[in-house]
Parts: sequence; structure tokens; C-alpha cells
Amino acid sequence: MNRYIDFNWRLDKLNEECGVFGIYDNDGHDCARLTYYGLYALQHRGQESCGIAVNDDGTIIYHKDMGLVPEVFNDVILNHLKGQIAVGHVRYSTTGASLRENAQPLVTKYVKGTLTVAHNGNLVNAAEIRSELEKSGAIFQTTIDSEVIAYLIARERVRCGSIEDAVAQMMKQVRGSYSLVVMSPRKLIGARDPYGIRPLSIGKLENSYILASETCALDSINAEFVRDVEPGEVVVIDKNGLRSLKSNCIGRSNLCIFEFIYFARPDSIIEGASVYETRKEAGRILAKEHPVEADLVIGVPDSGVSAAVGYAEESGIPYGEGLIKNRYIGRTFIQPEQSQREKGVKIKLNVLKSSVEGKRIVMVDDSIVRGTTSGRIVQMLKDAGAKEVHMRISSPPFKWPCYFGTDIPSRKQLVASTHSIEEIRQIVGADSLGYLSIEGLSKMAIGARCGFCKACFSGEYPMEVPVEEDKMKFGRG
Repeated sequence: MNRYIDFNWRLDKLNEECGVFGIYDNDGHDCARLTYYGLYALQHRGQESCGIAVNDDGTIIYHKDMGLVPEVFNDVILNHLKGQIAVGHVRYSTTGASLRENAQPLVTKYVKGTLTVAHNGNLVNAAEIRSELEKSGAIFQTTIDSEVIAYLIARERVRCGSIEDAVAQMMKQVRGSYSLVVMSPRKLIGARDPYGIRPLSIGKLENSYILASETCALDSINAEFVRDVEPGEVVVIDKNGLRSLKSNCIGRSNLCIFEFIYFARPDSIIEGASVYETRKEAGRILAKEHPVEADLVIGVPDSGVSAAVGYAEESGIPYGEGLIKNRYIGRTFIQPEQSQREKGVKIKLNVLKSSVEGKRIVMVDDSIVRGTTSGRIVQMLKDAGAKEVHMRISSPPFKWPCYFGTDIPSRKQLVASTHSIEEIRQIVGADSLGYLSIEGLSKMAIGARCGFCKACFSGEYPMEVPVEEDKMKFGRG
């Protein structure tokens, strides 16, 4: 049975975003294999399913399945995927069903030929559009909003003169977050939503162009970073090179701040800012805002580590490893019964007793959502002999749900929306608890050429969003 059941060891944490990758080859490269390497570099953005589609003179060949990139692809499969254009995707679902038919890229046949779409993000009006399309006779094969995007592009392509115009027209009809890589028989298209909530980078390898969610994917194939796709921009890559359409650019930028806090890989550069240096700076600011007398600073792997380094540098407290993550448990790890969840945490995360025993510990993490796993980790440290555990969070308290692709539940499940910081401290069992301030959050992304969406902290959304009870109706890419 080809189903993967995940025990998300950090039950109070955010889930990964999806990752997209595309290449238009002008140099005789093995497109499928380069896409494979790019997806491998983006694996942190989605570990549920993955897929690659290649275009061989208008004929689309694709393979996708549940599982990690090296589980889904091998040499036999990659050798079969021959073509001059390729699109790849790694997926993590939040509300869309965890089924093979929801894996991407989506490959569609319509009157103009074939259309392949890979999508990272979440539409807030997908249910409304889908309902209207179904009433007019449309039939959908998946439960994800990415198929709504594909259907709209196909419909507009019949009406418009080009695939890029069809993408631009689709963008006028949808609301929400999206970074798209679209493949037609002769072109590779990239697009970002007008607010730029999700990232998308352009790279170049000799005379070939690449689109990728993060620059770390470009690095993995030795491609040169060219620039970020602008919010609202559509980039068109074909045999003549790269050109741009900016009819949907509104001059605003609201990149999801969690790209820097949690989603992106530390070695990526987003909108001119280093993810690693941004996280370190968050830790430095956190040390200024919430100092404490302690013997050792540790980070919760992986996204809390960089902030912990910054906290240690600013505070002068030594940094060390106190928590060891088991990196060899795949997505097939069976979810235990509720009574066994604490043992499950210990399988994926364990305390380095020799580092923490008898010491006052500062434990830096990126966030607290529900508070359940944070409490277990604090208890594990104290069981290992830590005298004190002071918890420091490199983001402000979560108080509002996200509608743009981040797996933040309703306000009823957000511990910070119903409890004070002191009450949260008591829930997790820490000796003290300090969050990064909203003001500190605004200062941490040094050199970033964009604004940020901070709605999950402030409740101020960049666009109209549905009422909270409608949130779970939307399937995501």
C-alpha cells in the first residue's frame, strides 16, 4: 500500500511549505536529473509527496508519488524522463487530503495541448471559484486549489493569445499566496502573487534558466542566482531567453516572515537577506530583550539553532549542543497511540545529558503554537538533570490563524490567543519564557528588499480573508 503516515514529532510546530522547481534547457543538460537535485535541496519544504514532469517536444512525461525524493525516484525512472523543459514539486499538505492524486506537478490535457502546473501557496477564494466552475460543468480530479489555478489558466488560454497572458488573467481572479511554475509545450512560466507572500528565484546555468523556491536549490546544481521574481510578476522563458510581464504588480510586498523564521533553509538568500544571518540576528535581539543568567545556550533542531547561536554571541553565554535530532526517521514512521506520543518525541529528539546536567539552560526555539511538544522537551531537559530551563522564542506569540499556506490552526488551538505569557510558561514548565517582540521581528531581516506579512502575530492581513470557520475548506498546493 503506497501510503505514508507521518508522526509529526513537533505537534505544536508549523508544517513545511511546498517547494517548486523548473528548468528550460538550452545546453543539452539532463533536465530530470537537475530537477531531482533541485527537489532534493528543497526537501525541507515538503516531505509528503513529490513529482517531476518533462517536456519532450510537446510530449509530457511525468512521475509522481507519495514519499521523499530519493524514495520516489531512481536511475531507471530518471533515465526515462527525457526532455528540454522540466517542472518539479515537493509537497506538504495541511488541509488537502494526503493522496497520490493530490501530488504535483499537475498535468492537464486541454484543447490547446498540455499544461503542467506546480504551486506553492494557498488561495483564500479557491472554494468559491471551484463551486462556480463545478456549476458550469467543470470536473475536478483532486481536492487541492492548484487544480483551480490550472483550470483557470487553461480556460484563459483558450480566450487569450498566449500562455503568459492566460497566467496573467488567472492572477486577476484568484486571491491568496502562490509561487507558480507553469510548463506549456514551448515555454516555462514563473509567477508570484501580487503581494509576494511566497518566494521564487530565477537562476541561470550556462544558457539555461531555472526557477526555484529557494536559492539553495540553485546552489545544488551550480546555477548562478539572477534575481527574485517580483511580486505580481510573470516571467516567460523560451528559446529566445527570459522576458517579463508586470501587469499585476501593485508595488507592495508582503513576504511571509516565516520563510525567515522557519521554512527556508539557512543557506538560502531571500529578497537579498541571508536566512542564516536573519535567524542569528533574531537571536541577538532576543538576548537583548530577554536576558537571563545561565550556563549554556542550546537550540531546538533545526530552525532554532541559528537563533541560539545569535543569542549566545550577544549574551556571552556559551553555545552548545543539548538536543540531538534523529535525522534517519522517514515519513513511514508510524504514528503511535496518544499514550505513546511522548516516547515518539524521544525517538526523534533526545537530550545530550552530559551537556545539560547540572546547568542552567537557555533553550531557543522558533515558535510555540499549541505548546504540547515544547512542554515535553522542557521536561526531557529537566529529567536529564538541567537545573533550570529558560525558554526563548525567536518570534512573537502566535495569536491569529494563517490563510496563505502556513499550517497554523484556528485561534482556539493557538495557546497564545487564550493564555498570557506567564500562563504559557506554566504550561510548558519553563523557569522563564521570553518571546521576540514585533519591533524586534521588524529589525531582524537585515538587507531584505521587501515588506513582510506578520498577520499570524498581529492579525493584520494583507488582503481580505475568510472567516475562521471557513479556513479548513481550502485545499492547498
